[in-house]
Amino acid sequence: MTDAGVGHQGLGNLTSYSKWVEEEGLPVVRGFFIADLNQIELAPWKRKGSSGAFINLEGAGGTNDAYVVEIPPGGSLKPEKYLFEEMVFVLSGRGATAIWNEGGPKQTFEWQTGSLFAPPLNCWRQHFNGQGDQPARLLAVTSAPTVIDLFHNMDFVFKNPFVFSDRFSSEEGYFSGEGKVHRARIWESNFIPDVAGFKLLDKSWRGAGGKGIMFELSNNTMAAHISEFPVGTYKNGHRHGPGAHVIIISGEGYSLVWKGDEPKERVDWRAGSMFVPKDMQFHQHFNVGSEPARYLALRWGSEKYLMGGIIPRADREKSTAEGGHQIAYADEDPMIRRMFEAELAKRGGESKMAPFFEKK
Repeated sequence: MTDAGVGHQGLGNLTSYSKWVEEEGLPVVRGFFIADLNQIELAPWKRKGSSGAFINLEGAGGTNDAYVVEIPPGGSLKPEKYLFEEMVFVLSGRGATAIWNEGGPKQTFEWQTGSLFAPPLNCWRQHFNGQGDQPARLLAVTSAPTVIDLFHNMDFVFKNPFVFSDRFSSEEGYFSGEGKVHRARIWESNFIPDVAGFKLLDKSWRGAGGKGIMFELSNNTMAAHISEFPVGTYKNGHRHGPGAHVIIISGEGYSLVWKGDEPKERVDWRAGSMFVPKDMQFHQHFNVGSEPARYLALRWGSEKYLMGGIIPRADREKSTAEGGHQIAYADEDPMIRRMFEAELAKRGGESKMAPFFEKK
């Protein structure tokens, strides 16, 4: 047996996904935090007929990724379809998207800054900028790394003719923004017109009188949720698997991240920031601003289509003292509370945490 052949030639340090990203020729944002998604520098992207950049933050662990793409004033992106999931959040602008299966009718819906939607798997999609005087900027979180690494065949991923009619079969009103509630706090829909204004439900088990909602989108295996917590409060520390892209929608504050006995690293954020905690890395969010802090997390963990390797929600919400993955206030490092109160004092603010520390 000789060493010649495809197998030998393919050996190297890059994954199939990394090779594809390299071939696309775009800037790649790395690290673990982005201060402002609207300030990322973009470059021409031939595939989409516009400009964009990849986002490969450490906390994704190579399981999912993100990209930013900009649509020029009055312009559009090229029609595309592919075999990986994506959730699209509108960072700025106003426009419309057309969705269709091969040979099927098109459905078009309009979006604005703060909208969230998920083109169904392997459907054709084309995005249009509805404003003639300024660009529109979209952020997408996708499962491309997992899919491309698994099949490592670009024709299969980007030119596959299979129609997933169980996910989308041109049903009327698919992107109307209507939805249905599951178990009181899961909203199943395919289009969220306004993430910033979406009505939230009680989520106090995450600490400090917080609110939230979970989203199931377009029959995906990826999912999303919104969390919001009041002025002068912070959430319980918690941990989970990789790939949760946390986008700050409103408010000002910081997060602490750490593993085990590692020193705690601080990340200061504001509207437009994004970070991705690493796999099983504790993280905790603190609101030191003058308005409720709200964030959107685009992540793995559909409740409708469960996957192996994902920590069950019940365990994520159980305290570490009970074998779960959430730190009760009574069990947290005392320096966390001191740091928070000191930060508020600098700003002339006041902690609202006393009632929550008293609860058992």
